[in-house]
Amino acid sequence: MKAAVLRQVGKPLEIENVKINKPGPHEVLIRTAAAGVCHSDLHFVEGSYPYPLPAVLGHESAGVVEQVGSEVRTVKPGDHVITCLSAFCGHCEHCLTGHMSRCVSPETKRGAGDEPRLGETPGAMNQFLNLSSFAEQMLIHEHACVAIRKDMPLDRAALIGCSVTTGVGAVIHTSGVRPGETVAVVGCGGVGLAAINGAAIAGAGRIIAIDMQGSKLNLAKQFGATDVIDAKAGDPVAQVMELTRGQGVHHSFEAIGLKVTTEQAFRMLGRGGTANVIGMIPVGVNIELHGADFLGEKRIQGSIMGSNRFPVDMPRFVDFYMSGKLKLDEMISRRIKLEQVNEAFDELKRGELARSVIVFDA
Repeated sequence: MKAAVLRQVGKPLEIENVKINKPGPHEVLIRTAAAGVCHSDLHFVEGSYPYPLPAVLGHESAGVVEQVGSEVRTVKPGDHVITCLSAFCGHCEHCLTGHMSRCVSPETKRGAGDEPRLGETPGAMNQFLNLSSFAEQMLIHEHACVAIRKDMPLDRAALIGCSVTTGVGAVIHTSGVRPGETVAVVGCGGVGLAAINGAAIAGAGRIIAIDMQGSKLNLAKQFGATDVIDAKAGDPVAQVMELTRGQGVHHSFEAIGLKVTTEQAFRMLGRGGTANVIGMIPVGVNIELHGADFLGEKRIQGSIMGSNRFPVDMPRFVDFYMSGKLKLDEMISRRIKLEQVNEAFDELKRGELARSVIVFDA
């Protein structure tokens, strides 16, 4: 199959022919229909997060099931599915307490002595985040995908696989936004826009979008932002405080992954507020907070993949889209071919577009 391979940090991906294995007992072979180009992939390309190479990148995708293993009961050939990088075992402490996105069980991967899912020999080609969706096919654990209704367009369904689940999930699961509460979202890329949309769905009374790109702030209004702040026009914390008459917000969401914006997200909270870090802060970066702020019962917490229960969440998000509540058409800036993946990364670096989606030929 044709796939986009990262062989060296900082270098463009290479389009190669990569061997893919047959499904094991609990595995599913999927024909990839679409894959979003996410900023998280760029973090690994640039080396902000280490990963064993070479690897087929990509982790935000949807497709059609081609084959299933002998023990698979969750999907069948012909099903349309969305994939999720937070594969789960179903019986560890995290899974049994309803925190499936935290599962790190090795059961969802092949063992060191098994034939690899990708490549000719063990270690020849690494699978990225349980998926490797920049490829014509994916071979994954059955608990890394969920079947969805077939009238859902798969290029839009792919976005639910990461950015939507991460952003909307952080709002409704991680932080538990309630109707009427005030929300600020720092960074209006794909994940930030999803968080804004999620806050609107949750009934937030005021949704403040913060970015340095005017085009993204205009887009944020379409996703439900009631107010927008241009971070280039002055201290965004001061602007938030002015908008809220000095009260601060109940919930903030940092969707960039920078030290300064994470600290800002905490500082713009009101008493009892919660800051949620959903951006990927580079390894080794330390965050500085003022201890006195904790006397106001302010909290800061991480969120992994929106604290999802994706087999339940993703079909519901599909229904939200089909009923007009979830904005996905507006999130897609361009549809591209696999060979254009490096162009999409260049656009991510410039920060101009929301999402490029790789669309594979049927």
